Amino acid sequence: MALDLLGDRRRTHHCGELRKAHTGQKVFLAGWVARRRDLGNLIFLDLRDHTGVVQVVVNAESSPEAHKKAELVRSEFVVGVEGEVVLRAQGTLNPQIATGEVEVKASTLLLLNEAKTPPFPIEDETRTSEDTRLRYRYLDLRRARMQRNIRLRHQACMETREHMGGHGFIEIETPFMTRSTPEGARDYLVPSRVRQGHFYALPQSPQLFKQLFMIAGFDRYFQIVRCFRDEDLRADRQPEFTQIDVEMAFPTREELFEIIEGLMQKLLSLVDVKVELPFARLSYDIAMEKYGSDKPDLRFGLEWKRLHLPGGKLSAVKGFQVTKALRVPGAAAQISRSQFDRYQETLKQMGAANSAYLIVTDAGIQSRMKNALGDDGLQAIVAATEAQAGDLVVLLGAELDSVENVRALDQASGWLRLELANKFELIKPGLWTFAWIVDFPMFDYDKNEKRYAAMHHPFTSPREEDLDKLESDPSSVKALAYDLVLNGSEIGGGSIRMHRPDIQKRVFRVLGLSDEKARERFGFFVDALEYGAPPHGGIALGVDRIVALLAGESSIREVIAFPKTASATDLMCEAPATVDPEQLTELGLKIVKF
Repeated sequence: MALDLLGDRRRTHHCGELRKAHTGQKVFLAGWVARRRDLGNLIFLDLRDHTGVVQVVVNAESSPEAHKKAELVRSEFVVGVEGEVVLRAQGTLNPQIATGEVEVKASTLLLLNEAKTPPFPIEDETRTSEDTRLRYRYLDLRRARMQRNIRLRHQACMETREHMGGHGFIEIETPFMTRSTPEGARDYLVPSRVRQGHFYALPQSPQLFKQLFMIAGFDRYFQIVRCFRDEDLRADRQPEFTQIDVEMAFPTREELFEIIEGLMQKLLSLVDVKVELPFARLSYDIAMEKYGSDKPDLRFGLEWKRLHLPGGKLSAVKGFQVTKALRVPGAAAQISRSQFDRYQETLKQMGAANSAYLIVTDAGIQSRMKNALGDDGLQAIVAATEAQAGDLVVLLGAELDSVENVRALDQASGWLRLELANKFELIKPGLWTFAWIVDFPMFDYDKNEKRYAAMHHPFTSPREEDLDKLESDPSSVKALAYDLVLNGSEIGGGSIRMHRPDIQKRVFRVLGLSDEKARERFGFFVDALEYGAPPHGGIALGVDRIVALLAGESSIREVIAFPKTASATDLMCEAPATVDPEQLTELGLKIVKF
């Protein structure tokens, strides 16, 4: 097939821009053929670019040469069209597309490139498997849905830069090759050729560097930065991801919150959503007790209550020494015993070994716990939860009031709350609810390693009122850490940092890091703290998660141009891949198979 050259022709318009007002204008369009319909003397082409689709009509009588070329055209051929914008005939209007009142009467058709038949239709919605889509991602990205998602991501990044710049933040790049600081997820390691046996690490975040910027006096820093973590993947996890990284000197927590809330307000306006300020503030303890989650979905009610019944009736029942109760209004008739039995199996696996439910009716209270609690006990539960006739009351219990049991109970209650909300369709579409979760525990005790670990990271500052408990009672220390939650998804996390070397060293010791070990891992940073580090703090916001929420996608893979699969594989590039033995020799490496 003979192909044409574009030459010095320029597009006058994009396909999706043409409207009734363009009637009579001469235009030159270029794009991909989405569809071809041959009616003999008339051939219709749906021409597509990133702005949309317009119909092109090629007439054998008025444009015989163009018609001959149109006979050769197939889906996804790249063509240029020169012609006149005309009104469609009555009865042929297409209200489904923005250009549906007009068409282009072609005088010239350029065949710029041919195309093989795609492995799946280039349509807005597709049933094609995700593996096939990722293998041919360059074709998948032609779909209107993916075009919208990636362009929305661009808009979000542009809005971020404008907003942060307007608040005095400057964007500074940080290194991609640094040293390993194994305190979080696994690092991706990069071997050094010139120093064999030594490795760089790809950064899990620019945490230390952005704190160094504060010591360096840059005062307000931000960066839209790529980060890397070698961890198990889920719908909201990728080995490489992007975050809006923010740090500021001499901050108050509220000042930082106000800046980020303003940014969120602008980002949601990209999808025509109005956000009310300020966002809710919830302590970690309250969030776990009421919602069973440190990233609670506040689009619906359903708040758990700790039960303390008169006379210790409930605590006398085996397995219910600690009890949480949840009232689900109007759900009594919508739950079956078999359904709740299925819930119970999952709850047991999550550590909530005991669960039960009550159904409140006009005739009385129905429950398998009636023999154990009696009518008075059941009435006390109904009174404590303010349940009415027609309501369902769910109970979760643990045997001992230990940190581990209460945490398992809280996590199980969070899972069940979401399950019930979905079952009873309590989450109304179109709602957007933000919340700041504050006052996290500073430390988490690792029973396997028999030491404390930082719940956020080891550079988070404890609350001033908890400093005297660092060594004596680490489990009770609260951190100046905070997460930003949107519709039950954590979209960002940060903290006020430790700027004093004496406190930083104390925290390292609580974490089981000797002065020597801390210096080995963080020596350059510990040194920097001794040269006048100002009070500072910041946050990192997940670009992938935020854009996925804005786009209405359940997986961040739908808003990343070239994502990895759940097994961290790039199907298109076939990565990771083996390398030549000579490359390994240069690096002083040898593959050992386990």
